[in-house]
Amino acid sequence: MRIASNTIAILTILILGCCAAAYAQQQAVEATHKSPHSSLYQIPPRKLVDCPTAGTLPRGNYDLITRVFADGGAICGTNIGFVDRMQMGISYGGEQIFSRVEPTWNPSVEFSIKLRIIDEMQMFPAVAIGFSSQGYGIWSDTYQRYEYKSKGFYAVMSRSFYLYNWTSSWHLGANYSLEKSVDEDNDVDFFLGYDATFQYNIAFLMEYDVALNDDRSALPDGSPYPFAGKGRGYLNASLKWLFRDHLELELLLKDMLHNRRSLAGEKNTIVRELRLTFTDQF
Repeated sequence: MRIASNTIAILTILILGCCAAAYAQQQAVEATHKSPHSSLYQIPPRKLVDCPTAGTLPRGNYDLITRVFADGGAICGTNIGFVDRMQMGISYGGEQIFSRVEPTWNPSVEFSIKLRIIDEMQMFPAVAIGFSSQGYGIWSDTYQRYEYKSKGFYAVMSRSFYLYNWTSSWHLGANYSLEKSVDEDNDVDFFLGYDATFQYNIAFLMEYDVALNDDRSALPDGSPYPFAGKGRGYLNASLKWLFRDHLELELLLKDMLHNRRSLAGEKNTIVRELRLTFTDQF
C-alpha cells in the first residue's frame, strides 16, 4: 500500500529542512573549529555509483544523501555509523517529484546495513558484508522491482593503494538480490570497481556490475521482459567534488554499455544523475 502523498511531502520538507539546518550550524562553528570533513581522504567512499565498498562511516558520523534521477525522480536517505565497523541506513523516494504532475512514490521505505568484518591490513583487503533493499531508477509495480535492482545481500572486499598525493582503491564483490519474485532470476551477481582521489577534493569512481541476475529477455511465462538488461552488464562512473566542507556533489553516468532495454518511447543513451551528500558528526 502506498503512503499518502501529503504525508510524504511533509516528511520530504522536514528532511530537507534538517539538511539546511545542519549545514547552517556547520557554517556557524567553522570559524572556531577545524572541520573534520574537509578532505575526501578522511572518510573512504561507502559506495561507488550503485555498488557498495567495504568502507563504513566512523562511529558517531552520519550522512544525508539526495539522489536525483530521470523524469524528476529523487531518493533521499541517511546512514549512521553506530560503531567504527558498522553503519545502518534508510531511504525513500519516487518519480516525478520535480515536475508538474502528482509524484509517484515508491511502495516502501528501504533499509540497509553494512558490517566490516575484517579491517584492511598491509597484505590483505578490508572485507564487509551487508544488505540493501534500495534499488535505483523507477519502480515497476508490474515487475515488482526497481529499474536497477537492489543489491540485496552482499559481500565486498576493498584494497587501497597510495602514491604521492593521491589514493586509489579496488573493490570486488558478490550479491544476491531479492527483487526476483516476477522474473525468477535467482543468479548470484558479481561486481567490481575502482576509485581514485586527487589532491583532497576531487575523486573519480567507476564500477562494472555483471548483472547476471538481470539478463533475461523473457519472463517464465514466455512474455517479453523489457525491464531486464541485454547481458552486457552495467558500466557506471561518477565524478565527485567536495566543493564545501562536509558537502559533496557528484555527477553519475550510468549504463555506458547501453545494457538496459529501452522502454516504449525511450532512446538508448547514457543515464545522467546527480548525488548530493552531506557528512558530519553528532
